[in-house]
Amino acid sequence: MQEFAVILISAIFVNNIILVQCIGLCPFVGSSNKIEIAISVAGSTTIVLIISAILSFLINRWILIPLNIEYFKAVFFIFVIVVIVLLIKMYVEKNKPLLYRSIGTFLPLIATNSAVLGVALQNSTEEHTLLETFLYSFGISIGFSLVLISFSAMRERITSADVPKPFIGSSITLITAGLTSLAFMGFIGLI
Repeated sequence: MQEFAVILISAIFVNNIILVQCIGLCPFVGSSNKIEIAISVAGSTTIVLIISAILSFLINRWILIPLNIEYFKAVFFIFVIVVIVLLIKMYVEKNKPLLYRSIGTFLPLIATNSAVLGVALQNSTEEHTLLETFLYSFGISIGFSLVLISFSAMRERITSADVPKPFIGSSITLITAGLTSLAFMGFIGLI
């Protein structure tokens, strides 16, 4: 039980996908202007990340390793991610038109999110069980969502702050991201 807690906590804080591993930066910078969009992107990414990690784990264990074709991992995993994103896009477009209008442009970007592919590849190189794969991908998605939403809140607040002219725009965004990353680095000593 303690091992599962370590996997979960380290995936969220110590080994955060954005701030420590620097994977998945495109949605971090691109879709963190408004909290509503950040929450929607975080939720969609969480669903895609968890499902793709589990399916990639099963494909790796049941198909790629037995057939000794592990060098096709990236191709299979990208295919799985694209199919999941397309299914979610079709579902949201048909059943939740208001949600689709707000995040419709960001849904295809989830397929190209390096965090989703990165987690699938990380799980395939580790000797995880299916439960550990789920916990790791769940922890990574919680950490991703936590950082995306909190960074979005900071960016909304920065827009109304008195920022010196040279720092307006992407400069203050990158400085804030760097300071947030340093704050997460403090968690490394905990585990």
